Amino acid sequence: MFSNIRSLIFRLDPETAHNLAIKSLKFNFVPNMVDENKDDPLFKTQLFEKNLENPIGIAAGFDKNAEVYNSLFKLGFGFVEVGTITPLKQYGNPKPRVFRLVEDEALINRLGFNNFGAKNVANRIRSNPKIGLLGINIGPNKDSADRMKDYLECLNTFHDIADYITINISSPNTENLRNFHDQKKLDLLLKTIAKEKKELKSKIPIIVKVSPDINDRDVSKITEVLLSNKVDGIIISNTSDSSRDNLFNIQKHQKGGLSGKPIKTKSTLMINKFFKLIKGRIKIIGVGGVDSGESAYEKLLAGANFVQLYTGMVFRGPNIVSMIKKELRELLLKDGVKNFNEIVGNQTNRQIY
Repeated sequence: MFSNIRSLIFRLDPETAHNLAIKSLKFNFVPNMVDENKDDPLFKTQLFEKNLENPIGIAAGFDKNAEVYNSLFKLGFGFVEVGTITPLKQYGNPKPRVFRLVEDEALINRLGFNNFGAKNVANRIRSNPKIGLLGINIGPNKDSADRMKDYLECLNTFHDIADYITINISSPNTENLRNFHDQKKLDLLLKTIAKEKKELKSKIPIIVKVSPDINDRDVSKITEVLLSNKVDGIIISNTSDSSRDNLFNIQKHQKGGLSGKPIKTKSTLMINKFFKLIKGRIKIIGVGGVDSGESAYEKLLAGANFVQLYTGMVFRGPNIVSMIKKELRELLLKDGVKNFNEIVGNQTNRQIY
């Protein structure tokens, strides 16, 4: 069905199309999806001691203001992450700021954390109880004089309503945000967050979302900091601002973060590097180019415990979870496993990334 209307949707400006998708979900204009593998034990898992029907989540960036998370659960997502949310409401960067690269099955965005602000979003979540596992992605305001304080303010706002909180240190669209990849700065940030959690008497799980554009030395140092601070997970990865010379679309050199199929291999290799160092001590959520059963399978083989997507849904439509599960099921049955967790990081399986 989606293939029939995709060409019409793609005539719209990408941000207009996105806003239309949010409204369609909000007012239940999207039909219920048929998922023949809804209760398949192959996909059952747990995240932070909560049962999930499957390991496929929607990444932050789609439901920026927590408007349609329950509708996304109904589309079949095993978990939903909303945001990125900042303490104060902000418009983000000037438009146009989202670019659809159809030939490359990719997006470039330079949105800049446009959102309604932490208190507004928190009130919305409290008035609309979640029906599944909900993560909240937080970041600092663009013009903040104290970014550390911004993270703490969001932690205070969301610690009692989220199932986990993601610390976004990796958006390429907030100037110098990636400076938090520095070992000392990241260590200080995480220690400050841990102290605040203790004062709040909160046990909220903390996840850190990293860039795909880091080198092997950074991978090692970041892993060391995450483990020493006992964070609960890592998301690998955010969008990329690396070279686009191999892309085809005329808009490929637009400033912003690249997502979708072109960063699939890059993020998968990054997952495997972290996996080898983490050795199962914290959860890994793999993001970047997930749009099929095979691409999800690659992420799992590389070491991801869970996957997230966003751009894949832009190109494959709202029934993407069901499609991924159907394709992934065939691959898992070929491996002779009873649950997908058996192949996580399994280097003896066929490597297709």
